[in-house]
Amino acid sequence: MILMLCGTSDARELAVRVKASGYEPLASVVTESAAASLASAGLAVRTGRLTAAEMAALIREQGMTAVVDASHPFAEEAHRNAIAAAAEAGVPYIRYERERESGEGRGSLVAYAADYEEAAAEAARRGGVVMLTTGSKTLHIFAARLQGLPDVTLIARMLPRTDNMVKCEELGIPQRNIVAMQGPFSKELNKALYAHYGVTLMITKESGKAGAVDEKLEAAAEMGIETIVIGRPDIEFGTAYSDYGAVIAHLDGLHGR
Repeated sequence: MILMLCGTSDARELAVRVKASGYEPLASVVTESAAASLASAGLAVRTGRLTAAEMAALIREQGMTAVVDASHPFAEEAHRNAIAAAAEAGVPYIRYERERESGEGRGSLVAYAADYEEAAAEAARRGGVVMLTTGSKTLHIFAARLQGLPDVTLIARMLPRTDNMVKCEELGIPQRNIVAMQGPFSKELNKALYAHYGVTLMITKESGKAGAVDEKLEAAAEMGIETIVIGRPDIEFGTAYSDYGAVIAHLDGLHGR
């Protein structure tokens, strides 16, 4: 059995291919919606966050032979827990990492930030109508820095979940400034949203092509909108691939195929 950390569309596709290659993956996800998507593809799924110790115990109990970490590029805690769990359980760790957005041809409209705090500080300096497309987990960082500034309007775009709406209410973000929608978003839809809210600055994460970053950036560039791109966490993964076939080939090598 292979433990796979999943939750994104490309992770689902990789899990399907791993199973089709003759392995028995157990997909570990955080949300019920991700679990339902994976289960509909005939995959075995477990739901809920795991500490490193809990993950290592699961690996040992199930006799798993490898960990494939295909979680989101910004799931830093999940990455570190998986690396530690694999080491503790004595099994190989393999990272599937989405290809990065190259940034080529973006010009002077795009700036890069090392982390959320730096992005929030830069947004406060620039002011204007700021559309945040980085999800709800770090919304408090931007709300604390930007809410209440006289020259800033914060537009929060996130998944249409009850807990997200509660968080927005707690942080004082007005309902009129919330975009609760499930992606992926086309370039045309991004442009329509930017135009509707009069966006002057868009903040996103470098989530890769599968994360629809290109569509956000292309839409912003065509409309002359400035963008701040937050870089991925700096983690040394060791064995990492950005190709499904390479992950499966590595598993084949581990299992003598």
